[in-house]
Amino acid sequence: MSEAGGGRGFGSSVPQRAPWSLVAATAALCLVSATSVWTAGASPMSREEKQKLGNQVLEMFDHAYGNYMEHAYPADELMPLTCRGRVRGQEPSRGDVDDALGKFSLTLIDSLDTLVVLNKTKEFEDAVRKVLRDVNLDNDVVVSVFETNIRVLGGLLGGHSLAIMLKEKGEYMQWYNDELLQMAKQLGYKLLPAFNTTSGLPYPRINLKFGIRKPEARTGTETDTCTACAGTLILEFAALSRFTGATIFEEYARKALDFLWEKRQRSSNLVGVTINIHTGDWVRKDSGVGAGIDSYYEYLLKAYVLLGDDSFLERFNTHYDAIMRYISQPPLLLDVHIHKPMLNARTWMDALLAFFPGLQVLKGDIRPAIETHEMLYQVIKKHNFLPEAFTTDFRVHWAQHPLRPEFAESTYFLYKATGDPYYLEVGKTLIENLNKYARVPCGFAAMKDVRTGSHEDRMDSFFLAEMFKYLYLLFADKEDVIFDIEDYIFTTEAHLLPLWLSTTNQRLSKKNTTSEYTELDDSNFDWTCPNTQILFPNDPLYAQSIREPLKNVVDKSCPRGIIRVREESFRSGAKPPLRARDFMATNPEHLEILKKMGVSLIHLKDGRVQLVQHAIQAASSIDAEDGLRFMQEMIELSSQQQKEQQLPPRAVQIVSHPFFGRVVLTAGPAQFGLDLSKHKETRGFVASSKPYNGCSELTNPEAVMGKIALIQRGQCMFAEKARNIQNAGAIGGIVIDDNEGSSSDTAPLFQMAGDGKDTDDITIPMLFLFSKEGSIILDAIREYEEVEVLLSDKAKDRDPEMENEEQPSSENDSQNQSAEQIASSSQEVDLVDQESPEESPLNSHPESLSPADTDNAASISPSEQNSNPTENHETTSLDGECTDLDNQLQEQSETEEDSNPNVSWGKKVQPIDSILADWNEDIEAFEMMEKDEL
Repeated sequence: MSEAGGGRGFGSSVPQRAPWSLVAATAALCLVSATSVWTAGASPMSREEKQKLGNQVLEMFDHAYGNYMEHAYPADELMPLTCRGRVRGQEPSRGDVDDALGKFSLTLIDSLDTLVVLNKTKEFEDAVRKVLRDVNLDNDVVVSVFETNIRVLGGLLGGHSLAIMLKEKGEYMQWYNDELLQMAKQLGYKLLPAFNTTSGLPYPRINLKFGIRKPEARTGTETDTCTACAGTLILEFAALSRFTGATIFEEYARKALDFLWEKRQRSSNLVGVTINIHTGDWVRKDSGVGAGIDSYYEYLLKAYVLLGDDSFLERFNTHYDAIMRYISQPPLLLDVHIHKPMLNARTWMDALLAFFPGLQVLKGDIRPAIETHEMLYQVIKKHNFLPEAFTTDFRVHWAQHPLRPEFAESTYFLYKATGDPYYLEVGKTLIENLNKYARVPCGFAAMKDVRTGSHEDRMDSFFLAEMFKYLYLLFADKEDVIFDIEDYIFTTEAHLLPLWLSTTNQRLSKKNTTSEYTELDDSNFDWTCPNTQILFPNDPLYAQSIREPLKNVVDKSCPRGIIRVREESFRSGAKPPLRARDFMATNPEHLEILKKMGVSLIHLKDGRVQLVQHAIQAASSIDAEDGLRFMQEMIELSSQQQKEQQLPPRAVQIVSHPFFGRVVLTAGPAQFGLDLSKHKETRGFVASSKPYNGCSELTNPEAVMGKIALIQRGQCMFAEKARNIQNAGAIGGIVIDDNEGSSSDTAPLFQMAGDGKDTDDITIPMLFLFSKEGSIILDAIREYEEVEVLLSDKAKDRDPEMENEEQPSSENDSQNQSAEQIASSSQEVDLVDQESPEESPLNSHPESLSPADTDNAASISPSEQNSNPTENHETTSLDGECTDLDNQLQEQSETEEDSNPNVSWGKKVQPIDSILADWNEDIEAFEMMEKDEL
């Protein structure tokens, strides 16, 4: 038998079983009340406090939904900082992220069943009428098949499911006659042409009006899709077939799943991230449970629940066994190579894997679910939100957070399965952080950087579809929901499908072909409900005992094992390994040592050499460890070098009425003046200088005296501007870009350099804002006259006393309350404050890497034999101590020379590019995350 709950399945006679909830939709199938088991482990939350938190969730939803309907509808999504709708083609393109937008009022459709869950039945009825009246599904726009399926088709089906439920109750929706279902069917037929491939895997995109391949379709030339994109269709398509009796939808979705199962790597039973839709070849051969694969696993298990086909559970259990064997390294979940599953593919994790503890609960494997969830919670407590990606030592890898709901989802499932009030406290923390850091006057804004607290002008539809649904249900008692949630299953977008579909319109053969492919572990197929005595031992402190060792895992993480092993080896007389600081590319002995460590050299066309480590090619496991440490040392040396050259972004926070600190603008730092990271922040009212360019003695010193001066970029050095406003009595300065329309959305962050002279005389802080960000302050001055800001290294907590005095602002007020975003991954440094048409930031991404199965890579220049890599990824210091790099951005800088502003230091001195072997995969993975669920 397997470990407690690890391989437990569910009742095999699915059509005859009692309805399950997805709360339990699987793991809690037969759980007796676990609540009583846990009451001694944590103080129970009173019903009054739960009701208070539930009401708070309702108010938060009203704030988000109400602002969408007021300022954005019928646009697809709300832009909460500028209080307007995001319409495809009218805003700057965000690449693949915009493929979710189809001019079909996405947020409204995605929110339909949330309205019912939150007991807003009147609003639901009004919303359905708006969808039927206003939404057009025949638009000439290219959309993501995956996103359109889970958000729009799923939203229409979820809305239909609850509409017929309300109609049966006899009070609401009495006029309803399956109109949403007819729209869903129309959309389903529009998506079917995407499946016109030899493999049966769908194209990733389709034109809603013209389909695939036609010249006017502007799509159909793609060759690759992600595993989740092709494998996350079965619930919605099967439900559409079961509702309508048209079997074609379920057939197509099943064919896609069958093909993915056939193409799994047979020795490891893992699947890759990206596959060729025509040949079935794996394009990206790394495998994990996060972006690009996540919901494929989820839908195998849930398809078994909804459809009663045993083969889906067998496939899931086969994959799950491989995941726990290779990917799970409690509490971490690290990607591996499908052909070499013992070899990690990267040293970071993405935020989408936060759904996995919830899936493990549904599976019945509680212990690893608790461990991973607790690790994620510790990361959240450190950064307020879960970064898009973080390293194995819990440093920020990608700093964005688009208000993802996956962690809330897992929190909900863990609470429902265990009844442990600890998870109510976790949910309370999520509510507090959303209100404290993400709430803005027109909704909730995504975080551009969790380290600085800066915002991004986006509020994705999934925030309303999922986040509020899970948070409300977390605190709700059964009587707080007007229908029995146990009768429904959640899709990956948290849309509700009734479990009675399992016995409706069953026309498809359910031949079990799984076992002919692989020999299965019998312990994976116990067709009984999880035994509560095994899942929850008679120990009220069981979950707490699992969490306790992980309480400080984030703060105390620092890998030291390799160093300890080698130190013992040194004491026994072995020769110390080659250190990165001693390495010389021209030394034959050093090259031989590298070869022994599995590190090879690749000569690049630009004269550099690239170091690539293959652990499997090392002479021994100890040598492989030495090779890994060598690569990490190169990166560590680089980060030490870059600390002196780079400055992290700063924050400009508007603290006066009616903003009260809720709007945070990302600002470029200066290499001179007061260092905000070492001194207390500067707070003051802003005033425009005269002349506005600040290039001569100010004519209005009385206006800027004791205030923060606003000056325009151009016509003189930054340092000269700083001296002029300082002499006029200003306590700080904000330089606003003179390039109209510039924004950190599309341009790299500027770092203002000095003028080549001694700048010690400048003692005030200086920050740089792009035009779009600067206009927010200028607009606020025109609207409110007196605007107070805070210049700091990162956003500060809001002043609750000031917020309590806040009065409701008008629509015009709200429209001025927009915030700007943190800079992109590269940074430009100007020596001369002079606009140049030839300015272009250095590319922060390195040369192409070696094959995907490499562990680590670094590039060095022969002319700089003892130089260091420039990119800062996971680092391990030489003495085994941790270095705090949380506030370092992975950026490169371009500095203009005093004599020639068009000449970059980067061109004059070639830095070394040291990178991990999965660097290209990092870039591709980020793009894949955009496709997955952004």
